[in-house]
Amino acid sequence: MPIPFQDRFDAGRQLARRLLQYADMPDTVVLGLPRGGVPVAYEVAIQLNQPLDVFLVRKLGVPGHEELAMGAVASGGLRVLNQSVVHNLGIPADVLDAETRRQLQIIRQREQAYRDDEPPLRVNGNTVLLIDDGLATGSTMLAAVAALRQDNPARLVVGVPVASAEACREVGAQVDQIVCLATPEPFFAVGQWYLDFGETSDAEVQELLRRARERAGVWTPPSEPRDQPPG
Repeated sequence: MPIPFQDRFDAGRQLARRLLQYADMPDTVVLGLPRGGVPVAYEVAIQLNQPLDVFLVRKLGVPGHEELAMGAVASGGLRVLNQSVVHNLGIPADVLDAETRRQLQIIRQREQAYRDDEPPLRVNGNTVLLIDDGLATGSTMLAAVAALRQDNPARLVVGVPVASAEACREVGAQVDQIVCLATPEPFFAVGQWYLDFGETSDAEVQELLRRARERAGVWTPPSEPRDQPPG
């Protein structure tokens, strides 16, 4: 199977074509999951003429084995635990709480840095397009969805370029609409489906948010790429 995406910007343009019903729709916002989801969300927001913001979710890593998630915490403080990991490893509450506090501090610092003192976009009563660069297990996206539900969006839509079929089903059951452009089998890793899957920096996230604010209010068809990644 050919690799479907050149990079995250290409993936965002392709994803935007499947979300055209939200172009110029009032009371709609695009939220990207930093860092890798922001370039994808940037293209979606620009192509659909919608405002762009970030929504932060941080994995709660098992101490000493940080790649293993014992849960996740999202903007606003909502925590979602992986109960099987917590139970099987006997992780005590004080360890969970300490890691939660640490990750929430990182979330607060990054939100301030990314937005450059701009207030967050309003979710309550709006249609929210929640974008990432892909879903492997879907645990991070599920935490983001659960947190955003507390703010009562009118409609919650998840869009990703590539996902495992299982993650697409699980996340789709929790939202009003999901768009997974590709659900290849077998699925090993999100980056496998990008020619360029280099790390997105904090500086690039800041720049994309700034450029999206400047470009707000201008729309051309998504078949005509409107911008290039920052060089």
